[in-house]
Order: sequence, then structure tokens, then C-alpha cells
Amino acid sequence: MSGSCPHTGLADDFDPSASQDPADVYAMYARLRSECPVAYSGAYGGHWALSRYADVRAAAGDARTFISSVRAVVPSDPRGLRRPPLNYDAPEHTPYRRALDRTLQRARVAALADPLNGHAERELRPLLERGGGDIAQEYGARFPAWVTVEWLNLSPETAPVLAHHASRWVNAWREQDREAVNEHSGRMYDIARELVAARERAPLPVERDPASSLLAERPGGVPLDREGVVGALRQCLVVGMVAPPIILGSVCRHLALDRALQHELRERPELLPEAMEEFLRLYTPYRGFARTVATEQTLHGRTIRPGEPVTLSYASANRDGAVFPDPDTFRMGRPNIAEHLAFGRGRHHCAGMPLARLGLLTALRTLLQRTRLFTLDGEVEGARMPEVGAVSVPLRLEAA
Repeated sequence: MSGSCPHTGLADDFDPSASQDPADVYAMYARLRSECPVAYSGAYGGHWALSRYADVRAAAGDARTFISSVRAVVPSDPRGLRRPPLNYDAPEHTPYRRALDRTLQRARVAALADPLNGHAERELRPLLERGGGDIAQEYGARFPAWVTVEWLNLSPETAPVLAHHASRWVNAWREQDREAVNEHSGRMYDIARELVAARERAPLPVERDPASSLLAERPGGVPLDREGVVGALRQCLVVGMVAPPIILGSVCRHLALDRALQHELRERPELLPEAMEEFLRLYTPYRGFARTVATEQTLHGRTIRPGEPVTLSYASANRDGAVFPDPDTFRMGRPNIAEHLAFGRGRHHCAGMPLARLGLLTALRTLLQRTRLFTLDGEVEGARMPEVGAVSVPLRLEAA
């Protein structure tokens, strides 16, 4: 590491674990954007953080310089495992993304809308009958499992198993609990291996089945490595389970405190897609997605060397007032809302964007349709690194 923050002069410019309260995290990033846009922390083995929108977007779009094959998340998997496509660079990355993208076209995603509506209704019902519950840890954790199960064409019995192990795996990752990470990751690997075996015996059309699409890939005329296919599907099992509970929890907290907006969205559901984009900007849950540099880079007077992790703080970038005026405020109809980075940018942008949008809109629309009002009913818990947002949001629900 070389250089120091001109305003602090400290070896460590910030401590990402100082507070899990989202308000504190956003305040920390606001300070970094103003005083130290390329900041260093000794936490999690040491890493840099880019906090300004322009720097984050540029790095995300420069896959030759900011590579993913060394570190893709801070903190990283405590076992050091690497799975495609997130942990791969081109050209190895390309056939995996091509295979997954093939299954996420508009018609395929649209066909999932009706079954997902039914799953949302069913998963919300227990909370409505009780008059409330933890919207993030219950509804927000269980419904996304159905999104993944429908996309991967898994059996319905898989959904509760996936919800259980994915949530516990995520918590173990955040706490760097190697033993628990191994246990719950192993169960998801079992699901992925069984899925690959099933599709080897009886493949489905590649346009609607990710496992069949991966198995059909032939880069250079050679099939993808079978364990690579298993790893990619294992990643698919969990990527759609991390962010939705946090985003939904954060949105519900916001709406519980802003009853006028809650009422407006309930009465005018046609506004939900536009509102969701602003919620995605405001409550982007990612602060730990990372790269390393292929060659030494100097930015804002700081020198970053190959091998040193660099987090692209999307949550900070999306609250950069230089791009989004009044950045900490919900504003319907922002003229440049399409520029938000909630799903990343460049080669490693979120492959599941259309599926994630559908899932979040379905979950929120169902909640608003089936309630007259919801209010906070306890303390909100913030997410640990590598995320930011609300991971536990107790609500009192008044059924419609």
C-alpha cells in the first residue's frame, strides 16, 4: 500500500465493521466520497474501496484491468473456493455467461410471472394470519427460493431446503464461520450435482433450463468441465438468495416509515416498477464486490498493486450526489434513474437482472395488495459486510 488519505493521514481510512446500522454505513461512505475516494482498510486481510460513482462504474467496466479471478468478494469464501462465472475472467468466463443469459430472455422470464404470483401469495399467508412477522427473514428469505426453483426447474420440495441452507450459508459467510459455510454449502452442492445428473439423463430445452444450457456449451468444440458446471449451478442457487431479503427488508422499512408513499403505491400499483428502480438505487445491498488489478494503478493519489483487493462499493456509488441529486432521499421519477449500479456494470453485471426485478416486484406487489397497512413492530437489524441494508425487519401487518 502506498499513499495516504490526505484528510486523515491514517494507515486505515475506514473500518467497515464499526457499525452495521445502515445509516452509519451510508455516512461513512459519504465521508469517503468527499475526503478519501480511494480508501484503505486493514479489515478482512486488507482491501481498498472505491466509493465515487465515476470510479466504481469505470472499474466495473474495465475487466482487463480490474479482474475477478483473484478476489470477487470481500470478505471472500473462508475456504478459498472459486466458482464460474463470478470468479472467472474472459475467455473462461464467457461460455458460462452465454449459457445462463440464454435462459434469461424476456419470454422465458415473463413465463414465470404467474407461478411466482402463486408462490408469493402462499409464502405471505402465514404472516398475514399471525398479523405480522419478520418480512426479511421469513417472506423475504422464503419467496426468493421459489424464484430460483422455477428458473432452474427444480422440484417444489427443493424450495424450503434451499431457503434454509442458503440463509444459513450467507450468515456463516458474513461471520467467516468456516465449519458452517462448509456444512450449508455442501448441501447446496448436493442439489447442484443432482441437478446436473438429472439433466445429463434427460436434458430440457436450453432456452428454458440453465443446467441443460451449460451442459450444451461447447467452447472450442469441448464441453465445459463437469465440476465447473456444478460450481456454476451452485452459485446460481445462492446468488438470488442474498440480495432480495435485504432489499425487500429495506424497502418495507422505508414504506413503514413513509405511510403516504405506502398508500400511494398500494392505490397506484402501476407506479411500482418506477418506484422499485429508485428503491434499488437507494437500497443497493452490495458494498463488498471486489476485483484486483492486473497492473499497478494510481487513482486519486493512491497506488493499488496487483493482488490487493479493491471493493466496488455500489451502495456508495448509488448515493453519490454528483450523479443523483439529493441522494439519500426517495425521489420518484429521477430522470437518470437508469444509470444506477444496483446490478453492477460491465462483463460481470448481474446476469439475473430481469429475474431479480420480477421477483422483487412480485413480492412487493403481493404484500401491498394483501394488506391495508404495515408498520414496524420491533428493532431493525443491519447487514454485515459484504452487504448493507436491513436483514431483519419485524412488521405488524393489517390484512386487506
